[in-house]
Amino acid sequence: MSKISNEKKEKIMADIVATLYQKSPKPLFVVDIARSLARDEEFIKNLLNDLKSKNLVIEIKKNPKGIDYKRRLRWRLSDKVYQVYKANQPHEL
Repeated sequence: MSKISNEKKEKIMADIVATLYQKSPKPLFVVDIARSLARDEEFIKNLLNDLKSKNLVIEIKKNPKGIDYKRRLRWRLSDKVYQVYKANQPHEL
């Protein structure tokens, strides 16, 4: 198994943030993010945990009815990151 450089990990994390921004405010499951980026779910989960430790994303542990997920989590951008990302996007006509 080959190691992925930190530069490539950072780029993939940026892609994760962009994917979450595009689907915002809808939180996404790891499988949806992995499928969107054509990457392994465990790898994406590890990167999401790295992003969480940097306070860039938030994990959602409950479904819309307020019941705890047993095995899955959904993810969304933190409010601060969403605002920064939104401010830096080109404005559409």
